[in-house]
Amino acid sequence: MNLSKKILVYFSLFFIFSCADHAGYKIKKYPQKEKKYYSASGFALIYDDILFTNKEVSKKLNNEKIFAMHRTLKKNTVISIFNPINKKSIKTKISTNAKYSNIFKIVITEKIAKTLGLDLDNPFVEINEVKKNKIFIAKESNIFDEEKNVAEKAPVNEIEMNDLSKEKIKTVKKPAIKNNFILVISDFYYQNSANALMLDLEKKINIKNIFIEKINDKQYRLFVGPFKNFNALKTTYISLNNLGFENLNVYKK
Repeated sequence: MNLSKKILVYFSLFFIFSCADHAGYKIKKYPQKEKKYYSASGFALIYDDILFTNKEVSKKLNNEKIFAMHRTLKKNTVISIFNPINKKSIKTKISTNAKYSNIFKIVITEKIAKTLGLDLDNPFVEINEVKKNKIFIAKESNIFDEEKNVAEKAPVNEIEMNDLSKEKIKTVKKPAIKNNFILVISDFYYQNSANALMLDLEKKINIKNIFIEKINDKQYRLFVGPFKNFNALKTTYISLNNLGFENLNVYKK
């Protein structure tokens, strides 16, 4: 077959396939996978310049701003941070990627911590990436209770002060918040798989409070806990991390 015939055959095939849709022959198109949005729960690292100085965090943050840093989420990713203790939440953007200890899920500014009313000893949060089709406006001010706003705006002479020498005021102590944190190692399809790993970990790092929970007929959860606070959980987390278990989620029960 000479060159001119080859060219003619090539263009004929090209014309046939390009017209296939119009002729009733449809080329199979595979649907695009829906984006999986980031979701995690665990402890937040509240930024301080001393952390950067000591190289515990690789980047700086302005503590007067509502910003956060993350290991993997891209810059300007919109996220929602939720405090399950008091049900307060805030939306913000990832300002930059940074390196920090794996025991923390995110680095946040002091302003975010105050806004959410986080327990500084147990700064537990839930993080969810916000879908792009949702409108987001970054708020540059703290969230105050309505009562506090009213009190701050009222003139001083309108605020009535009790004379403590004349009247005894009973103070009611707030009940202590009971924390029960669990550290999820992994979910398994088969209970035997979860049991095998549990026995292996008990030998390697001498974990005693490790359990398997049946979520449903096709999901078995291997977890450690409960822990009363962040410090109690820390040693176990680091031990598992050293064995190669990364991105471990922490849940509050």
